[in-house]
Amino acid sequence: MQQQSTVQVMGIDAGGTMTDTFFVRADGRFVVGKAQSHPDDESLAIYHSSQDALAHWGRHVDDVYPELATCVYSGTAMLNRVLMRKGLAVGLICNRGFEQIHAMGRALQSYLGYALEDRIHLNTHRYDEPLVPVSRTRGVTERTDVQGRVVIPLREDEVRLAARELVAAGAQAIVICLLQSHKNGDSERRARDIVHEELAALRAAIPVFASVDYYPSRKESHRMNTTILEAYGAEPSRQTLRKVSDRFKAHGARFDLRVMATHGGTISWKARELARTIVSGPIGGVIGSRMLGEALGDDNIACSDIGGTSFDVALITKGNFAIRSDPDMARLVLSLPLVAMDSVGAGAGSFARLDPFSKSIRLGPDSAGYRVGTCWADSGLDTVTVSDCHVVLGYLNPDNFLGGAIKLDAGRARRHIQAQLADPLGLSVEDAAAGVIELLDLTLSEYLRANISAKGYNPADFTCFSYGGAGPVHAYGYTGGVGFKDVVVPAWAAGFSAFGCACADFEYRYDKSVDLGVALRAADVDKEAACRTLQQAWSELAVKVMDEFALNGYQAEDVMLIPGYKMQYMGQLNDLEIVSPVSRAAGAADWDRIVEAFENTYGRVYASSARSPELGFSITGAILRGMVATQKPVLPEDPVAGPIPPAEAYLGARPLYRRKQWLDASLWRMEGLKAGNRIVGPAIIESDATTFVVPDGFETTVDKHRLFHLREVKPGDAR
Repeated sequence: MQQQSTVQVMGIDAGGTMTDTFFVRADGRFVVGKAQSHPDDESLAIYHSSQDALAHWGRHVDDVYPELATCVYSGTAMLNRVLMRKGLAVGLICNRGFEQIHAMGRALQSYLGYALEDRIHLNTHRYDEPLVPVSRTRGVTERTDVQGRVVIPLREDEVRLAARELVAAGAQAIVICLLQSHKNGDSERRARDIVHEELAALRAAIPVFASVDYYPSRKESHRMNTTILEAYGAEPSRQTLRKVSDRFKAHGARFDLRVMATHGGTISWKARELARTIVSGPIGGVIGSRMLGEALGDDNIACSDIGGTSFDVALITKGNFAIRSDPDMARLVLSLPLVAMDSVGAGAGSFARLDPFSKSIRLGPDSAGYRVGTCWADSGLDTVTVSDCHVVLGYLNPDNFLGGAIKLDAGRARRHIQAQLADPLGLSVEDAAAGVIELLDLTLSEYLRANISAKGYNPADFTCFSYGGAGPVHAYGYTGGVGFKDVVVPAWAAGFSAFGCACADFEYRYDKSVDLGVALRAADVDKEAACRTLQQAWSELAVKVMDEFALNGYQAEDVMLIPGYKMQYMGQLNDLEIVSPVSRAAGAADWDRIVEAFENTYGRVYASSARSPELGFSITGAILRGMVATQKPVLPEDPVAGPIPPAEAYLGARPLYRRKQWLDASLWRMEGLKAGNRIVGPAIIESDATTFVVPDGFETTVDKHRLFHLREVKPGDAR
């Protein structure tokens, strides 16, 4: 019995509004905790969320933290730090004549984040303040050509002068990024060593970041931005994670804190390349969705995450999610492998305002964050949010928000909605609030539908997972009529991203740009040469992977290495990421297997008829992943109790406003429902962490894994 009660895994999702924790016992049972985020001390919010979760088991933090074998963190602190421009003062050394390259950026940075209707008007395009101003940028003489040949040697005296000037200018970190260093990093490494020498002479304890040591990839603007991000945002975030780790240890924890990374694995908070964790919370949801999909036998999944500030969408097709090699984040183009996701700034905390010209309701893009809305008297807000509308329409129980930790004032929300929306529009308070909800649902529905159809897929082939704190509230609204094969709402939807973090592997991933072109009918000697180049890149990356795991005390025999590559037909613009069918590339036969794996993937992603082997094959990048096995959650399997819910789960009824009328919705306690139970709308299923709204015309059934399957009931349907 003691073994079953031991808590082994913890997942954390520190969002802008709420901080979720997810604990897993040895017997696979899990529990979710929720607390308001604390912008000034994330460790405190995690502590409070942990207390909320463990109270369900009658356990205390001081008893459980020492039991944990692993803990995975995800959050938005680094991204917020970059958005608010609150990072370190960074100095930049680049090629002479290219001092403006970071400030100029790529052209697309001028309109990132804008809607299409805004992009077509040039006067809306803008450039953000660069992370490194030109005043802290120094150019040095050096030039390496595109083949990796040094045509102008590095002027070392200029590097020494640049280092001294940047220290005098107040630089707290120095980044070095030279052209074509991904082809030949000798000049950049020499510049790095010189800067270290000068800093030692000046007795300046300043970190130095050379792009060749971190992100050796083509596209200097992407590589420069990412290396600057490492110095600007990752180093301060490391201090935040150190604070979180220290609080764990103060309560007896013995595990090493891990962080969700952009590629879908987890890395240590001590990792050299911490910029890989700039966005982590939404990615956890994708990892968790893939695990649930495997349990349900679904390999095509639409992941939809609604929090307080945004709606995040990702697609899993044939059991795999896509990876973007050159994503954008915080209006910067980067060289990071990132799980392909699309986001729109609309969530439960979004502000709702009237457009002064059209008198139409506008949502966001700003939100209340952790302050919920005007319905919370202590919020300090006077602008209506989506959450205010939830309370007024009867969706949320004002006395059970976060299990009653925060009391909401429906009357206060009504007064703000009446003054700001209802009276100016000539509507009742209920109709104005319902209009906000319908607008949000329509926005999310169209966004989700477009993300699927634009990629050539049919929603009927997908199961939609709805999660996040507000996912269960809006699941019916944005999935109704889309035509999904199934709509699934996990009972732990509010902490689903934290659950996904707990499902992720302990994995480091490193990439390196390479340029290999081999014709369809190339001679064996050419294939062997290509294999040698690819294997050399894998060997270089293996050293970096093993160095990272060594920081956590792992030996080489503990780590499984998984090589991969990016390949395209020669002349094409987009490559595909492939897991290598060979562990080591040596001969012509290995090259043939590498090509075969690419062609099979290409035919699956596009179509067999789209293959173009006559163009030849080009490898654009080498990838190496290192993985260590970790403890993961086990889905519950409850005995099926039949369609009739137990009487003790029934809580009564509450008025629910929808389609211009008040309805009596049955109230149910989520934790009291059993596998097989069927709930017909209008109904509201409550837990301390979230609320699941099942309106009239819908019904839901609980399966053995405590997943709610939402179904739209059409007239004449029989069950």
